[in-house]
This record gives sequence, C-alpha cells and structure tokens, in this order.
Amino acid sequence: MPGQAPIVTDERDALRVFLDYHQGSYLAVAFGLSDEQARSKPTVSALSIGGLVKHATGVQRSWMERVAAAPDLPPKDTRPFDEIVASYQDEYVMRDDEMLSELVDQFKKQNAETLRILASADLDTAVPVPQDVPWFPKDIENWSVRWVIHHLINELARHSGHADIIRESIDGATLYELVAGIEGWEETEWIKPWKPPQEATS
Repeated sequence: MPGQAPIVTDERDALRVFLDYHQGSYLAVAFGLSDEQARSKPTVSALSIGGLVKHATGVQRSWMERVAAAPDLPPKDTRPFDEIVASYQDEYVMRDDEMLSELVDQFKKQNAETLRILASADLDTAVPVPQDVPWFPKDIENWSVRWVIHHLINELARHSGHADIIRESIDGATLYELVAGIEGWEETEWIKPWKPPQEATS
C-alpha cells in the first residue's frame, strides 16, 4: 500500500486503483498484531481489527455476488432467518477459534476476486435492489455496477477509518507508520516506520 493512490488513466482504472488502495489499508492496520490484539476491543465500539477484516471480506463478497448475477438477483438465501442473522452478526466478530493470518488470507483472496470481477464487468449493467433488506431504498429498482463499486469503495474507506482508531488504541500505531514499516521506508523527521516492540527497543 503506497502512501497515496497512484495516477489513474480512465474511469475503470480509477475504480480499480482506489478499490485496491482501500483494500490495502486493512493489511496495514493488521500488520504485526497478535491474534489476541486483533480480537481485542480497546474502544467503546464492539468492533475489533479482526472483525473489521472479516466484514471487509464479507461486504465485498456479497456485493460481488450481486454484480456477477446482474441484471438478475443472486440465488436467494434459503437458510432460516435466525441463521442468516447469526451469520451476519458473526461477520463483525473475530471468534476465539479464528486466527488473524487466516482472516487476512481470506481477505486477500476476496480482494483479488473483487478486482477480477471489476476488470470485465459492464459498469452500466443494472444491479437489482433487494426489497427485503430494510436499509436499502424502496423507491428505486436498480443500481448500476458503477454505483456498486463506488459504494464498495465508500464502505471500505469508512470501516478502515474505524480500524485506524482501533489500531491506535491497541498500541499507538498510526496508518502511515504501519505503511512505512510494511514498505520499508527510510526513517525521517516526519515519520518513523513501525516495528514490532522487541525490534523497536533493540
């Protein structure tokens, strides 16, 4: 993840670049955390880094299922409603039986799948608005693939901001310090690349 998104050439490239850029922020905020730290909830929020990585994976998957099925709806989830709700709530929680490395691997695979679908999708294709989801609008029938990608960029950016605050609350690390640590930037008066505690004190 660079400090800034690179220059773009056209609309599709802009969507790809900024989607990839915001995907990368989750890898930065998770960098160097133990499973225990990733599972912790150090703020008044019920969210954790691990939970946000899971949600960023799930939200991409669900929207890409809609894009892949467009202009039709994806297959209906036939599970009992209580099971659907439990699955949705689980998406925000890093359980005791989950490891951060596994969640990050799943996230990376979904990132690649999202970018693969975007590469060939018709941005003007209509994506039906499900009428059984209470927070979706009732006055329109369709979004476009273009709208879905912009919405997904917005979702990833909003939740990565939450992750920034949670990560800083865990160990004081901020995004650019983490990016500098991952990218191996040279230390300057402006920024000191993040290192694991044992390396930072050695």
